[in-house]
Amino acid sequence: MQHDILTTPTPPDRVPMVLDTDTANEIDDQFAVVHALLSQDRLQLEAIYATLFAREGNTAAEGVAESEAEIHRLLERLSVDPAGRVLRGADRFLADDQPTVANAASDDLIRRALEPRDGRLWVAAIGALTNIASALNEAPEIAERICIAWLGGQAQHAVDAREFNLYQDPIAARAVFDSGAPLVHIPCYGAASHLLTSTAELDAYVRPQGAIGEYLADIFRDHDPQFPGRSKEIWDLSATGFLIDDDWVPRRSIQRPTLSDDMRWILQPDDAALAPFTEAHYVQRDPIFHDLFTKLAEFHAGEREAGFAV
Repeated sequence: MQHDILTTPTPPDRVPMVLDTDTANEIDDQFAVVHALLSQDRLQLEAIYATLFAREGNTAAEGVAESEAEIHRLLERLSVDPAGRVLRGADRFLADDQPTVANAASDDLIRRALEPRDGRLWVAAIGALTNIASALNEAPEIAERICIAWLGGQAQHAVDAREFNLYQDPIAARAVFDSGAPLVHIPCYGAASHLLTSTAELDAYVRPQGAIGEYLADIFRDHDPQFPGRSKEIWDLSATGFLIDDDWVPRRSIQRPTLSDDMRWILQPDDAALAPFTEAHYVQRDPIFHDLFTKLAEFHAGEREAGFAV
């Protein structure tokens, strides 16, 4: 029997949300954190969760601590009080025999999801899905209370799903995709990969905007060797851009997949009771960067005039 494909909810006029971010992993999360904090007219950002990552030379536990520290550096430059809104996530990835890892971020997500509210709590996830999966495995009932927008993995038509946010914790990714939570999937290549910018553009529109602008421009410039024509993706702006204006991230409702052991997407049976799922097939680069650049300029103008508090 062919099932009906359900669409995910549309973000409301002001989106109640939490942001789950491996902030120190690279340089794109920082732009997304700032974008969310400067978009309080559209985003009701309730909490920021530090997410783990592991690269050569650092462990997952070190990665989550570095992410938390980086969030604090950003908030300091925005004059934002971090009290009660920055929480550390899991210090290790999930395992078949350990589907949950006790951590403050997952506990906070469960608490906020179960609070009485109109509509769902949106979860913008821009790293490994460890914290989100741990919460869903600990309290499966929150699947009916949240909607997830995740930047990670590849599109269903790709040869395989491999990408850093996914292969860091494939068990967590599988748990989230198999959960009953509505999910907006933003693949990397072909969708978020459109979010290219350059040192020259950031020097023109970001660097002049006070301490936070200088910081963002510096980490971009210092990330990789520079050469004429050099550009780089700021992948994670796709998630904040989607929640600010979902027209900026065109997507389609398709059959919800599950993740195989060799990290390939597998369509679930036609008679499976599937939760709503949409996949982005493009990201509109220009309006997202225009929105970020405009808000940075407005923030800095406000700083110069009378100070600013988010």
